[in-house]
Amino acid sequence: FEMDQRKSVTLGEQLLADISTRASRPMGVRGRTMSAPGECAMTNRPLMTIVKDQNPLILNATSSVSAACAEMCRCRAGSVLVVDDQQRLCGIFTGRDAVRVLANTPQKCEILLSSCMTADPVTIGPKARAIDALRLMSDGGFRHLPVVDNGRIWGIVSRSDFLGSEIERLDEDEHLAQC
Repeated sequence: FEMDQRKSVTLGEQLLADISTRASRPMGVRGRTMSAPGECAMTNRPLMTIVKDQNPLILNATSSVSAACAEMCRCRAGSVLVVDDQQRLCGIFTGRDAVRVLANTPQKCEILLSSCMTADPVTIGPKARAIDALRLMSDGGFRHLPVVDNGRIWGIVSRSDFLGSEIERLDEDEHLAQC
């Protein structure tokens, strides 16, 4: 048993090493062609480059759900970052939350964000890589990820913020993990 366990660890380590050191391949796992050599380096883009020009939608926890929905519609945003009185991130309110609240609550206009947001959301730092954010969202089953560093909100990323090569890299990693 000990020898078999050591072999599987070695094979797992080899797979991870192959994934992380691969520059590019002519064909992706599902037969998709990869773009130019070195495109995989894009999976190492720091998130700060993705969110650098963002002006994320931010509302206070005492704002109403109807106000949040109106702002999300006006700004064409899928989420609102919710902050406390000290402007620290305390939650996130997404389109999924809006549907849940509006479907299950008779007096929709009076509901505060603080009562229906996802409190203390998972966050990621601005120096993290694009692929790390994609993995975190995939593993957590969510579509929006706040980018925060030492209490400062840098922005928010969603799957649509990432390049095709970054999403392909995630798909490849997930495929290899299933093998």
